[in-house]
Amino acid sequence: MLYIVPTPIGNLEDITLRALRILKEVSLVLAEDTRTSRRLLDHYGIKTPLRAFHSHNEHAVVERVVDELASGATLALISDAGTPGISDPGFLLARACHRRGVRVECLPGPTAFVPALVASGLPCDTFHFEGFLPHKKGRQTRLKYLAALPHTFVLYESPFRLVKCLEELIVVCGAERQACVARELSKLFEEVKTTSLASLLEHFTKKDVKGEIVLVVAPPE
Repeated sequence: MLYIVPTPIGNLEDITLRALRILKEVSLVLAEDTRTSRRLLDHYGIKTPLRAFHSHNEHAVVERVVDELASGATLALISDAGTPGISDPGFLLARACHRRGVRVECLPGPTAFVPALVASGLPCDTFHFEGFLPHKKGRQTRLKYLAALPHTFVLYESPFRLVKCLEELIVVCGAERQACVARELSKLFEEVKTTSLASLLEHFTKKDVKGEIVLVVAPPE
């Protein structure tokens, strides 16, 4: 069996008792960054071995991992933070397991866009999760598509590109479109700011932006 185990996006208390039990019981934990994951496991006194499984090697090692699982191993997959497969490695392995008849079980747990969306105060009965936009090719086409959606959409963005992204959103959505920037969720300096795109641009142009960023953009009025 493969367990997909969400890990905290910030506060280390945001992990379930079941996740801790699974991480102790499996024979091996596949981790996006073994150094980051070792700190989490050490915090909870978990001694399970770690092996790297990330975007740079997943194509090369996925079949070997599935061979181990098909032979009877029970493994856990984690990312640096949040739920594997959501803008992180995980999809290829889950798909390969299903094709080989290996059971896959995903535990419920942290993922950044859900608390950002709910805390934003923007409509969340229907929404579109986009994740990271392409940096160059196809970016403007994608932004125009998102701007025209009749419901809220959610982006992930680097703190180094936030101001540029807000500028681009103003061009396609208009300066008064309501939006939210959520950063450092569950951490000491958490910030959730909902206002117009123009006001967000003014606010974040004046400060040194740090932390993981979730952008939530309301539909057109």
